[in-house]
Amino acid sequence: MKIGRPKKKTTPANSKELAKQIVNACEEAKGQDLVILNVSEVFGLSDYFVIVSGRSDRQSQGISNRILNELKEVGVEPTAIEGYEGGQWILMDYDDVIVHVFYGPTRDYYDLESLWLSAEKITFPASGKGAANKDKAAA
Repeated sequence: MKIGRPKKKTTPANSKELAKQIVNACEEAKGQDLVILNVSEVFGLSDYFVIVSGRSDRQSQGISNRILNELKEVGVEPTAIEGYEGGQWILMDYDDVIVHVFYGPTRDYYDLESLWLSAEKITFPASGKGAANKDKAAA
């Protein structure tokens, strides 16, 4: 086993790369039902929503911690974090990318994907492996 300085990660070049880096952190933390919504044409304040679920409020907090730590390593800090203490719906504002980390039943209740039907939706297989499946959501 080689011991040395950790490999420096690259800073996200744009909002799409930032969203991909967030998705990778979610997958590492075993987040479920990952979805990216391209809201740049319908929202105006950000380019992407990343939506992910945890199996418990503690796992939701763990997912948000993973995102925070992974991005902090490359010098990216959120503008704001809301809802962390309760762990039911954690919102992480990275300006061009907004992350919604939900406890599963809370995500079902608020159903953000239905609120943004006109946004381009990018979903990922349950295993987190393989290429993303893209589809244009019905308006």
